[in-house]
Amino acid sequence: MKVVLSTLNAKFIHTSLALRCLKAYSDHQFDIEIAEYTIKDPAMNIVSDLFSRNPDVIGFSCYIWNIEETITVINMLRKIKPEIKIILGGPEVSYDTEYWMERLPEVDFIIIGEGEETLNHLLTEIEGDNKYHMVFGIAYRKQLENQAEIYITPPRPKLNLNDLPSPYRFKEDLENLGSRVVYFETSRGCPFSCQFCLSSIEVGVRYFDIERTKADLLYLIENGAKLIKFVDRTFNIKRDYALEMFKFLIENHQGCVFQFEITADIMRPEVLDYLAEHAPPGIFRFEIGVQSTNDPTNLAVQRRQNWNKLVRTVTKVRDSGKIDQHLDLIAGLPLENYDTFRGTFNDVFALRPEELQLGFLKMLRGTGLRKDADKWGYVYMDQAPYEMLGNDLMPFSDIVRIKRVEDVLEKYWNAHRMDHTLHYLVNQVFDSPFDFFQLFGDYWESQGWQKIGHQLEDLFSRLWLFLQTLPQETDGLAAINEETPMFAPERLLPQAAARFDADAALGLMQLDYFLNHKYKPRKAWWSYVMEKSQWSQYMKELAQFPEQVSPEFAGLQLNEKQLQKHAVIERMPFDLSALLERGEIDKQKNTLLIVLYALEQEGKPSYFMKMLEPASV
Repeated sequence: MKVVLSTLNAKFIHTSLALRCLKAYSDHQFDIEIAEYTIKDPAMNIVSDLFSRNPDVIGFSCYIWNIEETITVINMLRKIKPEIKIILGGPEVSYDTEYWMERLPEVDFIIIGEGEETLNHLLTEIEGDNKYHMVFGIAYRKQLENQAEIYITPPRPKLNLNDLPSPYRFKEDLENLGSRVVYFETSRGCPFSCQFCLSSIEVGVRYFDIERTKADLLYLIENGAKLIKFVDRTFNIKRDYALEMFKFLIENHQGCVFQFEITADIMRPEVLDYLAEHAPPGIFRFEIGVQSTNDPTNLAVQRRQNWNKLVRTVTKVRDSGKIDQHLDLIAGLPLENYDTFRGTFNDVFALRPEELQLGFLKMLRGTGLRKDADKWGYVYMDQAPYEMLGNDLMPFSDIVRIKRVEDVLEKYWNAHRMDHTLHYLVNQVFDSPFDFFQLFGDYWESQGWQKIGHQLEDLFSRLWLFLQTLPQETDGLAAINEETPMFAPERLLPQAAARFDADAALGLMQLDYFLNHKYKPRKAWWSYVMEKSQWSQYMKELAQFPEQVSPEFAGLQLNEKQLQKHAVIERMPFDLSALLERGEIDKQKNTLLIVLYALEQEGKPSYFMKMLEPASV
C-alpha cells in the first residue's frame, strides 16, 4: 500500500515537522513518501504531482494558512482518483471535527490530535480488516443503507515521547538542510491557559529525552543545517533544561542559528547572566509573545504576565548585544480599545526589539475565546484564518487604521532600513512611536501607495514626502481645543510639526540610505547634489589631511583616487555626531559625512564625520 503524506507550506523554505514525525513512526511498516508544496503553487501542479506518485492513501496536514488551498486539491484528487483514501490531520481539523466531515464529503478520515500512533493504527485497518471503530482518535464514515454516518472514536491517550523515533534523520532531507528552515521540538504542551491559543487546551508539558535531543541537534548541525527553529511553546519553562540546552548549543553551534519561543517574565537571572557572558553574537533569536500590556485584557484571556520581569529580561538581553528579539503583539483582544492598544504598542516599542510583530486576533477553532465570542461582541471571518473584524470595544474602523500601522512598521522598523531616522522621529518629533506609524500609515494609504510596489529609493522618498507635509500643519495648533480628541491627527500633526527639523531628518535619512548599500550607490533620492568643484575639493582635503577626520580614518591611508572610487560624501548643516550621540540639533557646526564602501570582503559600509564651520563652502 502506497502512502503519501503531504502539506502546503506557507513558503518553500519551510519544512513540515509533522509529516516527518508521522513518517518516522510508520515507514518501517508502510511505503511512505513525503510531498511538500506551498500555498502559492497552482493546484493543478500539486494534483498532477500527487497523481504521478500513484498513492493508495494520501494524508494532508492542515493549518489555518493552508486549509482552503488544501480543500481545492482534495476536491480535484477525488474526481480524478475516486478510489483513493483521503486522511486529514493537524490543528485546523482537530477541532469542530464533525463540521469538517460534513463540509468535506471527499474526506474519508480525520485524525484528531497527536497523529503518530493513530495514523499507524488507521493505516493498519485500511490495509487490513477496516475495523475503524477500534482506532482511537479519528473521525470516519460508515455507510448505512442510503447514507454515510459520521463516527468519532474516543480520544487516544498521550504518547510517551521517548517511544517516538527521530524525525530528523531522513537521508532525502540532507541535500536541503542548509537552504531550508528546520523545525525542532524538545517538548510538547504548554503550562499556560491563554484563551486565544490552541496550546492552552493541552494540559501539562512532556519532554523528549535530553540526550537524544542533543544527538539529533548535533546530527543536523554537522550535516549543514543553518537555521533551526524550536517549536516548543515555552522553551524556558524548566530552568535547568533550558540552561543545559543553551550551553550545548553554544559549544556546538558551528555557525547555525537557533530561534526559540520563550516566556520572558519567567527567565531566571542566572540564565540571562550565562547568555550575556557566553552566547556568541547572532546564533540565538528569541521570540517573545507579549500580546498586551493591558491588565484587564490579560485577565480576561487568562494570561499571566509580570510586566516588570518581562522588561527586565528583554532589557538585559538587548543590552548584551548577543541575541535578536522578536516581540509579538495581538490587536483585538478583549477589553482592548484603540487607545489602550496604542499604550500596549508604545510600552513594547520602548523596549526597542529588533522586530515588533503586530498581528490581529484570530478566533481559532477549539479556543476558549472563540467559544466566548458573543460575550465580547466579536465578529470574525467565517473561513480561515478567522481573523476578527471587530468587537464591542474595537470596531472595524479601528482595525483598518491599525493595519496601516502594521504595514509601515514592517516596511520601516522591522526591515531596519532607517534606524537612525526612526529613532529621531519617534523620540523627538512625534508624541509616541505609535502616533508616528499611525500618521505615516494614514498618509501612505491616502497616496494610494498600498496598491503599488516599491524599491529602496521609494521608501525613502515617500517618507520624505510625508515629513515635508509637517510644516504645513503648524497652523493647526491654534485650532486645537479641549474637545479635540487626545490622539486625533488634528492634535498630533501640529505638535509633531512644531518639533520637526527638516535638516536633521534629511541628514539622518541620507546616512541611512548610504548604509543600506553594500556598494557605492549610483543615485540619490534627494534633489540637491553637491557641486562637482566642491566635491573635488573635499576629496583632496580628505586625502591630504585625513587626521582631521579621525585617527581611524587616517589609518586607512586612502589616496584621492581610492576615495573617489570607494567614498560618498555629503555635507549636512548641523552637527551629526551630537544628534546621533545625544539627540541634540546643533547648527553651530556643519558635518561632512564620509561613507566608505567595499574596503572589506563583507562589503559593509563604514562611515566617518568631519566637523566643518557653517561658513565653509
